[in-house]
Amino acid sequence: MRLWSLHPKYLDRKGLTAVWREGLLAQKVLRGLTRGYRRHPQLVRFRACRRPLQAIGAYLKEVCAEAERRGYSFNRRKICAARSAVRLPLKRGQLSFEWRHLLAKVRTRDPAKYRELRKRTRPAPHPLFRVVPGGIEDWERGAAGKRPRQPRRAS
Repeated sequence: MRLWSLHPKYLDRKGLTAVWREGLLAQKVLRGLTRGYRRHPQLVRFRACRRPLQAIGAYLKEVCAEAERRGYSFNRRKICAARSAVRLPLKRGQLSFEWRHLLAKVRTRDPAKYRELRKRTRPAPHPLFRVVPGGIEDWERGAAGKRPRQPRRAS
């Protein structure tokens, strides 16, 4: 499960559809409707806030809006609570880590999207998050000294 902290506009087609499915699964977990994934590290930040269901709902709302901008039809009615007033902190190091991770994925999956993305130096976060100083989050699986491979520049 990967609930990207990056703005959904950066995700390629596969990434956007995957984050929608995984966000819906996260919502199901937070509602207590599944036995699997209950301890998944990506859910730590949602559980840490006062209203986890509103937070995941706001997250999914933005993913759905990006899908609609692209002409996809995600079912907005699957979002259980989507109040946008919730904002979660996001460490700058985590945002950078995810950006490198996304570039590495997109480089092989969608070379055209990769060429578009690699021109960016400061990616925007998902609107649910506000960027704060700091490194990679403790819950990030790659945080123990591992970094995603830096994609090579295409010539």
